[in-house]
Amino acid sequence: MALSTSEKQQFLAQPHVAAFSVAEPGLGPLTVPVWYAYEPGGRPWITIGPTSRKARALEASGRFSLMVDTVEPRTMYVSVEGPVAESRTSTEEEIRAMAARYLSGPALDGYLDFAFGQLGEHLTVVLEPEHWLGADLTM
Repeated sequence: MALSTSEKQQFLAQPHVAAFSVAEPGLGPLTVPVWYAYEPGGRPWITIGPTSRKARALEASGRFSLMVDTVEPRTMYVSVEGPVAESRTSTEEEIRAMAARYLSGPALDGYLDFAFGQLGEHLTVVLEPEHWLGADLTM
């Protein structure tokens, strides 16, 4: 059964790990797992390394897709695709907010120590949603 716009937005707002896909010249799409943030009615965003393969592919293509799914308690998915609306250096607040969406307690503290001490600069990339797909595949 297809999901309504509201159901797609509510599902995407949950802290799933997304499959990030972006076209790469001469190759199939680069598809890797990423953390993302989204609030219903807004624009999804991710943080990535500014010199990463993802960043280079985004610069070349100018658009990407996110797909999230779950098989418990029911099998559902939502994908959203569109152009890059904004790309900028991530703020410390954005990095903390993204990590806190997925981690808590000592795991969050450890990740933030690693991110700020080892990973260096991040980019925040914002998606302008153009195309949505979604279904509840539970029978």
